Amino acid sequence: MRRIVSWAAILAVLAAGEAFLPGKDAAAGTWFSLLPPVLAITLALLLKEVLASLFLGVWLGASMVTGSVAGGFLATVATYARGALADPDHVSIVVFSMLLGGMVGVMSRAGGTEGVVRALEPLATTPRRSQLITWLMGVLIFFDDYSNTLIVGNSMRPVTDRHGVSREKLAYLVDSTAAPVACVALVSTWVGYQVSLLGDALKAGGSDLNPFSIFIASIPHAFYPFFALAIGLAAALTGRDWGPMLNAERRARAGELLAPGARPLADYESTALAPEPGAPRRWYNAAIPVMVVVGVTLAGLWWTGRRALAGAAEPADDLRRIIGASDPFTVLLWASLLGLVAAVGLAVGQRILPARDALEAAVQGFKSMLLAVVVLTLAWSLGQVCSDLETARFLVGAVGPRLDPSLIPAVVFGVAALVSFATGTSWGTMAILTPLAVPLVLAGAHQDAHHALLATTVSAILGGAVFGDHCSPISDTTIMSSMASGCDHVDHVRTQLPYAVLGAVLAMGIGYLPVALGELSPWPLLVAGTVAVALWFRLVARPVEPPRVR
Repeated sequence: MRRIVSWAAILAVLAAGEAFLPGKDAAAGTWFSLLPPVLAITLALLLKEVLASLFLGVWLGASMVTGSVAGGFLATVATYARGALADPDHVSIVVFSMLLGGMVGVMSRAGGTEGVVRALEPLATTPRRSQLITWLMGVLIFFDDYSNTLIVGNSMRPVTDRHGVSREKLAYLVDSTAAPVACVALVSTWVGYQVSLLGDALKAGGSDLNPFSIFIASIPHAFYPFFALAIGLAAALTGRDWGPMLNAERRARAGELLAPGARPLADYESTALAPEPGAPRRWYNAAIPVMVVVGVTLAGLWWTGRRALAGAAEPADDLRRIIGASDPFTVLLWASLLGLVAAVGLAVGQRILPARDALEAAVQGFKSMLLAVVVLTLAWSLGQVCSDLETARFLVGAVGPRLDPSLIPAVVFGVAALVSFATGTSWGTMAILTPLAVPLVLAGAHQDAHHALLATTVSAILGGAVFGDHCSPISDTTIMSSMASGCDHVDHVRTQLPYAVLGAVLAMGIGYLPVALGELSPWPLLVAGTVAVALWFRLVARPVEPPRVR
């Protein structure tokens, strides 16, 4: 009853607030532009209602843009939701997720997922080992963050469930390896995008430095991605946690994988997906479709990259350039479709399922993704609202034009974190800040300091973008991590937040500030940060399971 009253009060305030509502001209690029994302994020965390919170955030922003509460209500669907689904890349993510959900549905109905659990039992014999295998899989699938999230989450969920690992912990391990690995890997779908942004920014600043060499030099300075990976590894290895995650893990060990009242973004517990009692539990009926997805993704990235570089002046024989020039969204569609075909073919070919039952299982898998697709659509809509209201321009301008060059990396990291948190996009944050921060370094630093300071600044942009993306409830990768892990989205954000903040504090205090102020080598700082992570888990984190009494 109290929650109904709260929502009624919020709706009444929005409906009655037209007289005080700033128009687009008054709100764009000002602190008013922060109101839509702040409203959506605050309500989602406080009331644990993701759909309603996102809708209200979009409605508020659309009302500012249109100048009318009623017009904003209609524009929420007619303009922003429709516009989000009209974007080809967004449609690709939706179809990719649906097809992968269908593949998982067929694998489950054919007994393949249960076969994987049985096959991994000799390795994943404890909660710690199952978490470690999850972390290792996240690191190994480094070529694309979306593929990483959905493959690792869907593959490891039955294994971690068997050993009493909370869905929140699984979602955290999936989320904390996907983007951090992809943004520092030399061969990933991120590289071409990052290098192209950097090249344009260098040209705008009048520099002839090689953008790829700057990107390579920035990798040792990627303090937040590396510390995020170290924190995930420590959480998996030590059997210790803290904060809301500790409560979630202790609850899961007691037999409750989800919190009371949790609403997972994907429903994998449907009895319609349960395998037939007499069906064989063969691990390869799940492993082969997953390997098809991975193999087709890698081959497709290479093929589309080669085709894109066919007319280039330089020979297309550099794998990094080939992957950077590839078309990842098209490739992911190919991979998920062929993975679904492989799952259906295995189930029907071995006579485990009739063709009709296999297709019904695929449809059930599609249905399991519906809530996640709606959340993604609203999150993208809110991102477009922030773009229309120039939220990022306000945050960047608030930093001020006069900065000591040595402080630029730390400040850029903070601004990137705020922008990506408010807008829910790491790539959008990079697109906004790279052309602003790079010329700032070129104009303020001495010529001999350009390379070192640029490398640190570029890594700060990437690190801040990934950090804000991790924390934000409106981030697509965070939503997909909740979806693939079968976790309540707000519970995932709430339990992951302390771990992401720890990584950000270490990155700022041990990484971006010291390396810029003291012109220090990043390698000792990376070691120092890793030691700090180990000490934190030793001194602050608490064992999930009580020590055994001899």
